[in-house]
Amino acid sequence: MISEKLSSWGNLSANLHDIEYIFSQKQAINTIPHAPKKGLAFGNGRSYGDVPLNSNGLIWNMSGLSRFISFDPEQAILHCEAGITLQEIHRVFNPLGWMLPVTPGTLIPTVGGAIANDVHGKGHHSSGSFGDHLLYIKLLRTDGEIIECSRQHNADWFYATIGGIGLTGVILEAKLTMRKITSTWIDAETIPFYHLDNFFTLSNSSEQAWEYSVSWIDCFSGKNSRGLFMRGNLSQETKPTPSPKERSFSIMPPISLVNGISLPLFNFAYFNINRLKPRKQLIDFEPFFYPLDAIHDWNRMYGPKGFFQYQSVIPKEVGKVATDEMLKVIKKSGEGSFLGVLKTFGHSESGGLLSFPMKDGVTLALDFPNKGESTLRLFNLLDRIVEEAGGRLYLAKDARMPKSLFEKGYPRIAEFLRFHDKGISSDLSRRLLGV
Repeated sequence: MISEKLSSWGNLSANLHDIEYIFSQKQAINTIPHAPKKGLAFGNGRSYGDVPLNSNGLIWNMSGLSRFISFDPEQAILHCEAGITLQEIHRVFNPLGWMLPVTPGTLIPTVGGAIANDVHGKGHHSSGSFGDHLLYIKLLRTDGEIIECSRQHNADWFYATIGGIGLTGVILEAKLTMRKITSTWIDAETIPFYHLDNFFTLSNSSEQAWEYSVSWIDCFSGKNSRGLFMRGNLSQETKPTPSPKERSFSIMPPISLVNGISLPLFNFAYFNINRLKPRKQLIDFEPFFYPLDAIHDWNRMYGPKGFFQYQSVIPKEVGKVATDEMLKVIKKSGEGSFLGVLKTFGHSESGGLLSFPMKDGVTLALDFPNKGESTLRLFNLLDRIVEEAGGRLYLAKDARMPKSLFEKGYPRIAEFLRFHDKGISSDLSRRLLGV
């Protein structure tokens, strides 16, 4: 069944400047070690910042490495190539009663990208990050060496590659643990809150009984910081999965539709419409976990200048104070986000040397229309709050973090650089690591 499914997909392609296409591991092994310039493995281009970019260098398109190699249902272990997307895995395995234990807010990234960024989701407090469910990595270095690593074998390479932003080598294959499920439906509950204290009370009280939790927060609500706290568990109820209702943002407006007029109106309407809906609902997992995947090219609403995403994590002991201060600075600036996400991480530290999730951390993710200097000035103010609180920014979503904040937020940089492949570089690595 799996092989039949794969044969129907075929190989993907992209019209990118100065690109090498990799359609087999043999081609990768034969081509990459002889690259005349520094290169970078490219999955599906879903990182928000410059981590997947390599200006004036080579981009190795990994989309052709999209085979399922094997699946062991007794051990719940999937062996696959790194270019396959999380969505492709779910499309095949959900009907068979399996799903990935951890996915981010979109299913479109590749397995290689999910490893390189050690992505996390709404269930970090219960399931950790993507790397926590990874068993094995096959890594190709640009000198031709192939390194196979796991927690028991070449463990130092394993933990350097998890969250290693693609700099330790080209990920060819991975083995992942899968989760057995009876349903893809979610028993969900949405609770409005009117103060950050309410959010933290809800978050703390939901950890034991609820597997997934996240909140939307209104950046324009003033000192009380109102929002919607959403929590859920996989349901035991089985019913037909609805066909995805996919839409497309087909036009590029000349200016951003997310602005000082539309944002307060949208946030007001979104909060009040959702607080009046039934508190408990049965929701299919895709709209619960990945609401934006149903809208193709949704980023176009920000117009030709695009947007920045700013995602930070703050230690728990100062999480409330620092989050409150950040929201006040954002409101005072006149800028804001309608995709404001606030959540807490679990009680374990991620294993990757450059992994973003922080033990018991408080993470705030916000999208800002690109207004040029005024937006960058706001980020500088937010950087100071994050740095003083002992926090860090998410590399997968960063395009402008100062090097000083990076070095303070990621204390294992020197250890990580021992594993850097000198034939690999990215815009982010040159900006923050000088390599």
